[in-house]
Amino acid sequence: MRIVKETAGGEPAQVTAQDLELIGALARRPLGAEEVYTFSVRLCDNEIDRDFERFTTRTLEELTPMFVGKAGIFDHQWSAQGQAARIYRTEVVREPGEATRAGDGYCWLKGYAYMVRTDSNRDLIAEIEGGIKKEVSVGCSVEHAVCSVCGCDRTQNDCGHEKGREYGGQLCWADLEGARDAYEFSFVAVPAQPAAGVVKSAGWGGRRELERLEEEAALGRKYLEELRGEVVRLALLADRELDARAMKSLTNKLTHGELEELKSSYARRAGERLPVRTQLVYENRSAAAVQEENGAFLG
Repeated sequence: MRIVKETAGGEPAQVTAQDLELIGALARRPLGAEEVYTFSVRLCDNEIDRDFERFTTRTLEELTPMFVGKAGIFDHQWSAQGQAARIYRTEVVREPGEATRAGDGYCWLKGYAYMVRTDSNRDLIAEIEGGIKKEVSVGCSVEHAVCSVCGCDRTQNDCGHEKGREYGGQLCWADLEGARDAYEFSFVAVPAQPAAGVVKSAGWGGRRELERLEEEAALGRKYLEELRGEVVRLALLADRELDARAMKSLTNKLTHGELEELKSSYARRAGERLPVRTQLVYENRSAAAVQEENGAFLG
């Protein structure tokens, strides 16, 4: 079961000698304090979220070492170019006196990340320090989603209990258990989980499901490229004075919905400018006139 969970997190952190030692274990050469920027992130917690699912405390503890060394990217776009940071230390933080809706002590997984200071990430560092970049999302996978009412593993069978409903006064949710892997954390836009500010969506099937999603994303990108090309083609047919390079640049900035609207508009205008005519037009003329006009097409 693949999990994507988003949370408010991005706080600047002081660089210590211990931090530099841990960072050095990930870097190809020792880095000085003046070369790195470090910050902490709230990765995930054990509270019941808006999907009525939650990581158990044990799952958080299992995930703790798995996130060490994982990269920080943007919006879960898996590319080397988008790598902005890397987690070098993690810990489970327990909040004394606070309890979850499930009745156990509240805790959360904290990650410490670093970036190498460069001209290209200067603005990102300023946004983290200014509180603009606060929300992060984690990608990980777990083995089981256990129903709180009957104990059924919902990844294997549908027990019929609806998450979010009460049965005999007991709220139904799914406990996410058995951490399998941690993939990355991403800078994202909108947090939504109560208390921790987390947005979470889940896909079923682990690595196989992840591969399916990546394949669908690739198909979506291919479709958008073809749609952009079609919009440019129709635009040039509708108006020969348009510049092809400018139109291509414009389509690269438009959303799918905007591209579809432009496609319909330009298709209509191109049809009006270059109406499709049938090869054989008979109207109300005599057979002899039709024979003479279309003789070249008749055997």
